Amino acid sequence: MSPYHPEVYSPAEDTHLLLEAARRALRPGDQVLEIGTGSGEISYGLLPIAERVVATDINPHAAGMAYSRGVPVIRTDLFSGIRGRFDLIIFNPPYLPTTAEERMDDWLEYALDGGEDGRRTIRRFLASAPDHLTIQGRILLLISSLTGIAEVTTLFTEAGMIAFTVAEEVCEGEKLIVLLGMRDLCRV
Repeated sequence: MSPYHPEVYSPAEDTHLLLEAARRALRPGDQVLEIGTGSGEISYGLLPIAERVVATDINPHAAGMAYSRGVPVIRTDLFSGIRGRFDLIIFNPPYLPTTAEERMDDWLEYALDGGEDGRRTIRRFLASAPDHLTIQGRILLLISSLTGIAEVTTLFTEAGMIAFTVAEEVCEGEKLIVLLGMRDLCRV
């Protein structure tokens, strides 16, 4: 029997890839925000080494699970109600291209449904993320080859940022990619 609520995304290859990338990207004194924490696996793994970790999730079951692991979590949609700036923002968004017929209409859908092109939530995230970054802040965003790597990199550019791949892994016919994004200081 799984220790995870059936409507909470269980940690998988993408979670582990993003956690390892976050551990490598973390700098001493970093204030970390994880958007969409799910089970809290990534935030929990960073608690002992980050200066401060705060997490969010829209799913009440996920927020409860993360909280039960000791993760400071706010139940909210993306950045709603979040104040302040962070050195590192981490997000494993819903990135799967999903048609209306494929929607599940449950809480787990928030972890999986990326809209028709897989980038719906990523667009919303990148529209707000720069406002929550310190000047030298970074974003770690996990995506899939199914989402369109070039298209997501363009979304970073449109948000006044640059992005490049810092980790990748092939899993079940798709490539998982962790993008590191930061402000394009030439455009500030």
